[in-house]
Amino acid sequence: MTDPVLVEVLRGAVVESEHRGAAVVVDADGRTVFERGDVDRPIFPRSAVKAFQALPLFETGAADRFGLTPAEIALAVASHSGEPEHAETARGMLAKAGLSPDRLECGAHWPMGAAATRDLAASGGKPTALHNNCSGKHAGFLCVACAIDEDPTGYVKPDHKVQREVAAALESMTGAKLDPSLRGVDGCSIPTYAMPLRAIAAGFARFGTGRGMGPERVRAAARIRAAAAAHPFMVAGSKRFDTELMEVLGERAFVKTGAEGVYCAALPEVGLGVAIKCDDGAGRAAEAVMAAMIRRFLSLSEVEAETVGRLGAPVIENWNGIEVGRIRPVAGL
Repeated sequence: MTDPVLVEVLRGAVVESEHRGAAVVVDADGRTVFERGDVDRPIFPRSAVKAFQALPLFETGAADRFGLTPAEIALAVASHSGEPEHAETARGMLAKAGLSPDRLECGAHWPMGAAATRDLAASGGKPTALHNNCSGKHAGFLCVACAIDEDPTGYVKPDHKVQREVAAALESMTGAKLDPSLRGVDGCSIPTYAMPLRAIAAGFARFGTGRGMGPERVRAAARIRAAAAAHPFMVAGSKRFDTELMEVLGERAFVKTGAEGVYCAALPEVGLGVAIKCDDGAGRAAEAVMAAMIRRFLSLSEVEAETVGRLGAPVIENWNGIEVGRIRPVAGL
């Protein structure tokens, strides 16, 4: 099955590029209310499911044992830009568990935020694992290991107890059986499992509503959503889609990007989960589709509609600041 075009890129009035992909919206009872493309083909959700991966942080008692703040909880589900506040918050999470940053096994890279990279380089600094966009998630994993009295070394391996807890949470949230033959290694070195887009959307519907979840998990999901809404900067960073969208929508939408053109969301007030995969891995296309889904399924105020519209159909400017085109979702989304 060839996925349909979901997003067009215009230069002037002419379509210059197209992005194909799949998108699906599922309600809390598992009914599909919208779909385009092949939504049953297994895809890697990558960082989009960090909220599910963070559930053991609560269910093992780690979050409360180490007194994690809402800002730290938000960072635990983040793909952050590596700005100073992100790095220092990750450091603080580790300190609460009695660990130093050298226990992180996510690897080091320059901050995802261009300004943060320039500032770090200008100061003579070098990137560390704290600047890795997944450092908050990994700090959370380390907190889990300490809370269950497990040796943290090798916590990224599939057979480590932390990752077994994470895999169990992914299975129960999505209803998808995690097949070892469909397992890969994520950019931050933890296991990542390919699963149908429809199952991922169903997981986000459950995450947003608590339907089919036990009381402890319902509370955990609510704490994560509230933390992200209260501290959207921690989830992404300056001028990032996730942050700007949740700044205006608050708890109306929990939105999370994943690598290679994946985007997911929980829309609690309407009981829906959204999952998107753009075939060419383009984040700009996935953002446009997500904005279209938000407009389609949420009733927006004038301020909310302006922000969602701007994020979903951004202007393209050349190096002189001249508007030369626009990105837009296709009609029907």
